[in-house]
Amino acid sequence: METPINSLNIGVPSQLLANRTDIRQAELELAASKLNVKIARSNFYPSFGIRAGIGLEAFNPKFLTSTPESLVYSLVGDVVSPLINRNAIKAAYNTANNQQLQAVFEYERAILNAYMEVANQLSNTDKLNKSFQLKEEQVKALTESIDLSLLLFKSARAEYTEVLLTQRETLDSKIEIIETKRDQLLANVKLYQALGGGWN
Repeated sequence: METPINSLNIGVPSQLLANRTDIRQAELELAASKLNVKIARSNFYPSFGIRAGIGLEAFNPKFLTSTPESLVYSLVGDVVSPLINRNAIKAAYNTANNQQLQAVFEYERAILNAYMEVANQLSNTDKLNKSFQLKEEQVKALTESIDLSLLLFKSARAEYTEVLLTQRETLDSKIEIIETKRDQLLANVKLYQALGGGWN
């Protein structure tokens, strides 16, 4: 009861939620989906690459004299490939776009869930702090009432059972304040977890 709970210095909400693993995962999935869209978009363009196929075909005596023809056929295949596979490339591009939209929605959902979780924990912490202050005042008042009831008993204006009842109420209030303190500590732990392992 004597050790105070440190007040929380809450900063910018975006900084608070940056430690959460679910938000970091959603951010990375969003970045990966953007790259997937770029890759799908690049499939619309012809590609030129260095391949070992021409060199391997040269081992066949038939291609020793017609290497340029073999090279032209290979280049034509690379250039014409996007035209032939246009529908498949469009489907892959649309799929990548849809996956990017899904990643955006998942990211928004993760942020909203995290915000609600943190807001609930902050509200709970604030409520427990106020409850603790009220219980402290109650214990203080009941402790003073014990002294008053003892004075009344000594002056024969109250029975001893009233003193005992006052002491019992004070003891019950002290037990309640200890339980509230425990709840405060647990709420801080849950807030720490909700923030993904702490706050700055």
